[in-house]
Amino acid sequence: MEFWKYYDVTHKEHLICNPTSVEKLNGLIDLMELGPDSKVLEIATGKGEFLIRLIENYNVSGIGVDLSPYHLGDARRKAKERVPNAELKLIEMDGADYKPDEPECFDLACCLGASWIYNGHKGTLKYLMNQTKHNGLIVVGEPFWICTPSEEYFNLSELKYETYSTHLGNVQIGENLGLNLLYTFVSNSDEWDRYLGLQWYATDKYIQANPDDPDIPELLTKLNKEKYLYLNWERDTLGWAIYVFRKPK
Repeated sequence: MEFWKYYDVTHKEHLICNPTSVEKLNGLIDLMELGPDSKVLEIATGKGEFLIRLIENYNVSGIGVDLSPYHLGDARRKAKERVPNAELKLIEMDGADYKPDEPECFDLACCLGASWIYNGHKGTLKYLMNQTKHNGLIVVGEPFWICTPSEEYFNLSELKYETYSTHLGNVQIGENLGLNLLYTFVSNSDEWDRYLGLQWYATDKYIQANPDDPDIPELLTKLNKEKYLYLNWERDTLGWAIYVFRKPK
């Protein structure tokens, strides 16, 4: 089953494609305090909800980059409806390949939950730093270990402990790069449950509407494995936070 089709099916009911509530997203937007001349870059913009809300609140110009044709289609429809006159570019490409016309030109650069594009949290921060003006803002969403899962989990998930850091570790990685931590939004179990539960719900809804799709067996195999990992280990061992940093002058 094609990866982006799987992600589209499982995230069809999501407004925000990570374990963050609307309330926390709005709190994050309130902290940004951007001006109408501000430029924003979002890597892995998904359905564009964060970027579009920033435009609605601050009238900024924005660039959203994502590799999913499904989610970019959702983002374009949303932008046409809500911010039709905005200076907004939505680009379908791998974030690793995106290079702006000039470096250090954005007032805010962000990537919420796709650090794999840059081989982890540190690589993501370094990339975003290169795109952000001095004294600009950098926002990332990143998992972290609450505690260490069992060896069985690592064998089944094919993850390594080194894939993620701790909450403190995520902060220190940024600080060691010279960034100043301003705020963190840490997700709770309810937000995780909603994020995962909506995937199960959306998949069932898709199967009910498309019972003859030949991808269904593979879809269910992958989804059920992720469900098992979450319910048995990740709900107690894996956290998620949005980190707000400032790049020094």
